[in-house]
Amino acid sequence: MSRISISQLFEENHTRVKLEWLAGRAGGNKTLDVELTKESAQGLIGHLNFIHPNLIQVLGAPEMKYLESMEVEDCASVLQESTRHELACFIVAGSTHIAPQLLKIAEQTDTPLLSSPFSSVELMWMLRPYLARAMAQCLTVHGVMLDVLGLGVLITGDSGAGKSELALELISRGSGLIADDVVELYRVGPEYIDARCPAILKDFLEVRGLGVLNIRSIFGEAAIRPRKALKLIVHLERPTGIDTVPAQRLPLKPGTESIMGVELSKVAIPVAAGRNLAVLTEAAVRNHVLQTRGIDSTREFISRQADLMKGPFGEDKTLV
Repeated sequence: MSRISISQLFEENHTRVKLEWLAGRAGGNKTLDVELTKESAQGLIGHLNFIHPNLIQVLGAPEMKYLESMEVEDCASVLQESTRHELACFIVAGSTHIAPQLLKIAEQTDTPLLSSPFSSVELMWMLRPYLARAMAQCLTVHGVMLDVLGLGVLITGDSGAGKSELALELISRGSGLIADDVVELYRVGPEYIDARCPAILKDFLEVRGLGVLNIRSIFGEAAIRPRKALKLIVHLERPTGIDTVPAQRLPLKPGTESIMGVELSKVAIPVAAGRNLAVLTEAAVRNHVLQTRGIDSTREFISRQADLMKGPFGEDKTLV
């Protein structure tokens, strides 16, 4: 399960966002996880809100001014009430005076209180991508992830189908390697899956007969990508016997596969002696790009064929 603690959030962002820890250090082990954000009615990060509280409450100049306008007892009461929810931390944004009641409540309830010189809008703009990546739903799959012609492609297939050999040929043609054998997939948006490589496998590609190759050392920095959005799945199919169902020659609609609720385009390429799988994969990528732009070659061919079978006045010339 993907989760982060407030201490981790602070350590990984204090330089970039210039965070300072003001109070509530004992609450640094409070965690945010993907299940909490899915099941909770609270927002992940947003301006201070007592009616629909956020897990990370951000206080800019208007929010701080509002707190200071309240009576001391009322201010302490509403802040105390906000900490009874699944509150992770407070972040004071901008160069603004901090209400003493906020410091006091943070210490009393062990609620981390952080500050940043950035404005509240800019602060949330900087933290939201980090939180989306750090808390994304994660899944590991077997295959090879590549950047082919600028498109994120996951090559799948049975063991020995030739995935790594295909990846090696594509890399030699200019593609980039993200991960081999184990691919980590993170759903960072409703229709966006980010593919990454486990740290131990970075730069490596295993090819039968050659062993483990360091792609960065062999092909240079340009042959490696740290991550890529997954857009297309290329599945290598090996014939297993005489009862194998032949591939459909003119599929009327592209294949799809659902991963973590995201529908992804999928192409199945039969593996046979003499077939240039690298060229076929690149062609599949180019065809996918055309389909996303509304250009479907198969439908265009079928439509042209149907028009040809009609006479000049629209009568059908097909033989009965």
